[in-house]
Amino acid sequence: MAITWALTFDCNAPVEQANFWKVALDYVDAPPPPGFSSWGDWLIKCDVPEDEWNDGAVICDPTGDGPQISMLRVPEGKTAKNRIHLDLKVGLGRDQPTHLRQQRIEEKAGQLMNLGASELERHFINGELDHVVLADPEGNEFCVV
Repeated sequence: MAITWALTFDCNAPVEQANFWKVALDYVDAPPPPGFSSWGDWLIKCDVPEDEWNDGAVICDPTGDGPQISMLRVPEGKTAKNRIHLDLKVGLGRDQPTHLRQQRIEEKAGQLMNLGASELERHFINGELDHVVLADPEGNEFCVV
């Protein structure tokens, strides 16, 4: 049996990062753990000091297929290029008609730049757009493919 896993982003503004990635991935706020009617109830049960309640945020795939993603406040900022990144596969593969892939990539990249992402690079194959490298509002690189 495979191990259940989640992805965690270290960040300075967990709620803002969660809001960005909810749009990027079509995710939603994660419900509280089973047996709890709210995240506040869970935080109290786990003896988390009230001044730390905004130090994290959790989002999930509404279908339950994708991994849960947590945002965790840390004091330091990002200092180097990611060694791992997400590919948002909105183009649906290189076997798709080029004009449709490019349209999907451009639309998603534009939507995310309107939410605070920055464009870092564009990559082309045979003169056609293949993918766009963006950075989220805290500088984490990812690709729109």
